[in-house]
Amino acid sequence: MLIRIKQYNTGNVALVMALFFCVIAANCVKKSSPAFYPPVYPAGGTGGMVSDTSTKRLLALGDSYTIGQSVTETDRFPNQTIRLLQAGGINMQYPAEIIAQTGWTTQNLLNGIAAASPPPTGPYDLVTLLIGVNNQYQRRDTAEYRIQFTQCLMKAISFSGNRPNRVFVLSIPDYGATPFGSSNAVQIALEIDRFNAINKEVCLQTGVSYTDITPSTRQAAFDPSLIAGDGLHPSGREYAKWAAMLAPKMLPLLR
Repeated sequence: MLIRIKQYNTGNVALVMALFFCVIAANCVKKSSPAFYPPVYPAGGTGGMVSDTSTKRLLALGDSYTIGQSVTETDRFPNQTIRLLQAGGINMQYPAEIIAQTGWTTQNLLNGIAAASPPPTGPYDLVTLLIGVNNQYQRRDTAEYRIQFTQCLMKAISFSGNRPNRVFVLSIPDYGATPFGSSNAVQIALEIDRFNAINKEVCLQTGVSYTDITPSTRQAAFDPSLIAGDGLHPSGREYAKWAAMLAPKMLPLLR
């Protein structure tokens, strides 16, 4: 592993590892809770939105950063993005529909999409994709990542109704800026950059929007308010910055 467990307090490591990384990657999907998180509304309601054909939907694909590990549902970046779009006059379904689990690699996401119950029903008006930190952490091969990330992206495009301009990829955050990764920050940053170079290149080749959030996540090294209470994941304040980068790109497509 890139971060040696013996460098940390045993109790803290057990807690953080339980929140973020699967012990056995091959069994992540089988042992996780159902992968698909459709919107949940109060009985007889639709979350305050008008239930008609004009209602826009967002599907978010990813890992702990998409499901918002250690923050509230309202602080998840897909949901904060939706609220910004609503403020811009767009009739958006809330909350976002999500296929994501803490600890997922690209292969786990592909498996999770295939096993989602109920399956996601497209076409979606917007699809986000953020995946790869666990490939880096588990020291998965970058060539493998390129292949599997491309497969994930093709799934995202298909969910959008084969409209690449409706798909939005976010770069992998740099967790070396957090207390959890600080002792190996330089190496983590180098490796995250390698994985991000791959996902950015694939996005450019397919005409998909790419949002580089990595520099923003590196500010956490100097601002603890950008880190969640687990010392590893972003806080709602950091997720708000991602939403603020995404919403202006999405608004013109929905008007």
